Amino acid sequence: MSKREIGGFTDETINGTDISRFEDEKMSRLRRQNIGFVFQFYNLIPHLNVEENIMLPLLLDGKRMRDYWKQLNHILEFVGLSDRRKHTPRQLSGGQQQRVAIARALIGSPEILFADEPTGNLDSKTGAEIMHLLRDINRESGQTIIMVTHSPEAAKSSSRVITVRDGVIE
Repeated sequence: MSKREIGGFTDETINGTDISRFEDEKMSRLRRQNIGFVFQFYNLIPHLNVEENIMLPLLLDGKRMRDYWKQLNHILEFVGLSDRRKHTPRQLSGGQQQRVAIARALIGSPEILFADEPTGNLDSKTGAEIMHLLRDINRESGQTIIMVTHSPEAAKSSSRVITVRDGVIE
């Protein structure tokens, strides 16, 4: 298997660190501290409000919420959810829930953000809004985003497209 580099990552290294022999605990810590994840189905905790869902990864990592209030406020403003911070997921639209998921992925200032079909559960208008938000995040903060999608529309909005067909990078 040949190594390919994408945004400082190869198939066995992340920013020069060989992760191929990491134990589960070390790999979990690396994911929590260095990688943000956005999923198609949001993966929000139903009984937690927007703030709590966003801050959850930090709490799981033993960090104090009060140390991240300024960053939380900035992210909520950026994703357009400042007025929804106390709402639970069932009180939000699908697009708003995906914005919470994006904010949660960003709160720890990850080196890279992986987005797995981030528009797959949304209507076309809302999907386009989410893609615009991801582009803004990339442009304004320089955040590396790797997105997996089957959507040609979503792929068009990316700065670089890598096609995988039958398990092979084309």
